[in-house]
Amino acid sequence: MVAETEGTAALADALYARIRSVLRPALPPSADIRHVGATAIPGCLTKGDLDLVVRVDAADFPTAEACLAARFARNAGSIRTADFAAFADDGQPLPLGIQLTVKGGPFDVFHHFADALRGDARLLERYNTLKTRCDGLPMDAYRAEKARFIAGVLDRLR
Repeated sequence: MVAETEGTAALADALYARIRSVLRPALPPSADIRHVGATAIPGCLTKGDLDLVVRVDAADFPTAEACLAARFARNAGSIRTADFAAFADDGQPLPLGIQLTVKGGPFDVFHHFADALRGDARLLERYNTLKTRCDGLPMDAYRAEKARFIAGVLDRLR
């Protein structure tokens, strides 16, 4: 983990703007494209990657999935369902992850978690502490710890 820096944030913001400008006209009109990863949260520790979520109406999911699959590799380490798909592109200035979700579906949570971190300095501090504590652990262990933390936050938001 590295501390979010102005340089990393600026690079993430620029890449987000570029990817959004390419995807916006290609995706269905219901698409809501958001920057949701650590680089979207001021003060959040980050691996230095860019995470986006594309939220679409259920009827538009197949079209949006085909659009993203034509432009990006599928994230082989992620699940794929009728209302969720993940894509990746490590050839960008920052590694890029894109999550496609159906609005209101079971995986439509990424923006809620990002909003919670932006709105609660103590929660962000706890999240950064978790990231620091997990630094150096195998990625599976880190992801499991992070998933438990995120689930706890989302449970409290419901």
